[in-house]
Amino acid sequence: MVIDLKEIKNIKSKLAEYYPLIQDLKNKLEVLLKDLENQINPDFKKIKERKRLEELVLKYEKLYKDVQDFEEIYKLYGEQSEDIKDIEKIYNDIIINFEKLSIDLLLSEEYDDYDAILTITAGAGGTDAQDWAQMLMRMYCLWAEKNKLPYTITDITYGQEAGIKGCEIIIKSAYGYLKSEKGVHRLVRTSPFNAQNKRHTSFALVEVIPKIEDNINIEIKPEDLKIETFKAGGAGGQHVNKNESAVRITHIPTGITVTCSNERSQHQNKETALKILKSKIYDLEKQKISQKVDSFKTKQQAAWGNQIRSYVLHPYKMIKDLRTNTEIYKVEEVLDGNIDKLILDYLLFYNKQKVQQ
Repeated sequence: MVIDLKEIKNIKSKLAEYYPLIQDLKNKLEVLLKDLENQINPDFKKIKERKRLEELVLKYEKLYKDVQDFEEIYKLYGEQSEDIKDIEKIYNDIIINFEKLSIDLLLSEEYDDYDAILTITAGAGGTDAQDWAQMLMRMYCLWAEKNKLPYTITDITYGQEAGIKGCEIIIKSAYGYLKSEKGVHRLVRTSPFNAQNKRHTSFALVEVIPKIEDNINIEIKPEDLKIETFKAGGAGGQHVNKNESAVRITHIPTGITVTCSNERSQHQNKETALKILKSKIYDLEKQKISQKVDSFKTKQQAAWGNQIRSYVLHPYKMIKDLRTNTEIYKVEEVLDGNIDKLILDYLLFYNKQKVQQ
């Protein structure tokens, strides 16, 4: 193995860029630890989050120390050392651990490990735009294949002359990566559908949302309920029962109230009220999921002025991400699915923005 000192310097530089993220994680960990100390029955999710944050901080600190130690060892012994194999192993471990840390740091939000539902819609540009939408579909499918992520094209509508009007692809465990792709993608090239071979600009909209399953498990805790009983009223103000058979149940966390008085016994009314309450809470949770999914959508038009990335094939070749200012000149490689550089640069940019907010 050839040891590349430039790679070590690059990793050290990247670790310095990650430092604000680590400080932010430490602050979150401190708040979380105080919160857990004050809880009699600690929340399992919070315990899990504490463990995740602690592991991330420890991984970062260990890797930073390993890089410093490697530089010192290499400076003293170089590649002429009898222990060169041990030095090469340390070097290799640093490369691997840096890649793992980068992914762990950049993909740490709630839905990052969910399946991605990626929708591509041809925008302004006619047949050229439909052809561009198909080129993007091919690019994301090739990316999924390169990363060994199973995918399914669940819907596709073909254009009349060429390309597609739109499609939907579900890619396994890819939302964290592909959230970088949501927005308008702009293509500039000489049109293959124009007899005069004129330069043409096309647009396509890419929407990416996590596939949130509708497997809602409603658990109603007795301590979350306020149960009141009263006499069931009949026609003309008469009481159907002298006993308090009617039941009103209030679910304290949501404020949902259900009243039932049509059954003969208090027990039956309570049972019916609980079933109705559970249905109403289920409906509320479904609404929350629907609103959550809707919040991931860009709600942009696939037209000029909204683009997140430009792909120029003529008069020169360059891809530029307008959010990160990343520029790539090997356009064909990107269109063949090599978009990791664009994704990772965006994730680093995205996390920096989060820290600054």
